[in-house]
Amino acid sequence: MASYLIRRLGQAAFVLLLVSFLIFMGVYAIGDPVEMLVPPDATAAEVNRARETLGLDQPILVQYGLYLKGLVQGDLGTSFVYNQPTIDLVLQRLPATVELGLTAFVFSLIIGLPLGLIAGYRAGSLTDDGVMNGSILAYSLPNFWQGLLLILLFAVQLRWLPSGGRGDTASLLGIETSLLTADGWRHIFLPALNLALFNSAMVTRLTRAQVQQAMGSEYVRYARAKGISERRILIRHAFRNVLIPLVTVLGLELGNLLAYGIITETVFNWPGMGQLLINSINIVDRPVIVGYLLIVVAMFVVINLIVDLLYTLLDPRIRLGGEKA
Repeated sequence: MASYLIRRLGQAAFVLLLVSFLIFMGVYAIGDPVEMLVPPDATAAEVNRARETLGLDQPILVQYGLYLKGLVQGDLGTSFVYNQPTIDLVLQRLPATVELGLTAFVFSLIIGLPLGLIAGYRAGSLTDDGVMNGSILAYSLPNFWQGLLLILLFAVQLRWLPSGGRGDTASLLGIETSLLTADGWRHIFLPALNLALFNSAMVTRLTRAQVQQAMGSEYVRYARAKGISERRILIRHAFRNVLIPLVTVLGLELGNLLAYGIITETVFNWPGMGQLLINSINIVDRPVIVGYLLIVVAMFVVINLIVDLLYTLLDPRIRLGGEKA
């Protein structure tokens, strides 16, 4: 275990180093932030002074070297616009993004797993056709359009839920969260549902395929011959064999929910990291853009490590590193 973790940490450090270089160079190419920060009537001397103050007068490799030096010390740079450490800006928005992503993840499991189990068990039936057609619809709808429809129905027409914002929050271990208040749940329900529908369709289709395959296997026929009930066969035998491929996909999808809920956050005015990224791109706030993307990469690295560790819990025959005993 120790050697495996050390090896994975080394791989993670290399990935972060490579990604930081690519992101830094890519963001450097999208525009000059000084043009966005100085007034239109600024003189050439004022523009040069601003560029020197931000350290943008140095060659690009020198700028990257300075950034990398700070990164090793946990410093993601200082925002050009907000004049605050990037890590502070991101951490202010991170709880909202994490709670939205995790809630959407739970919603996708609540919706997708039962539907997939039912469709896989009743493969070829009208129920299966209905579930599969519904999953295709949920999979195909544009996220922003789907969100606008939810707002129009539940917020405008029925007036059951608010159309945006985060609502009231409560403190848990010093972190503000809307999951501990009734008003917070009213605000998070629609954006979480909007974010979950696409993933629930994927969970449904994957679960259905794995259950259908498992129900035709030898061990299920043997269990039926022993007189074991269909419910127990479905839950204890078939579903357990679905978990390993499901964990792989769900681990990546959790990372996607946490990192790429930008459209949902924008549509529902959710104050998460996605909105911070959009605003930073519009004003070419390089430190915030690079810092956000590096944090996203780090999240994916951690999630992948957790998925690998879960493999060994679900199937003891699988050793760390992907080999079977």
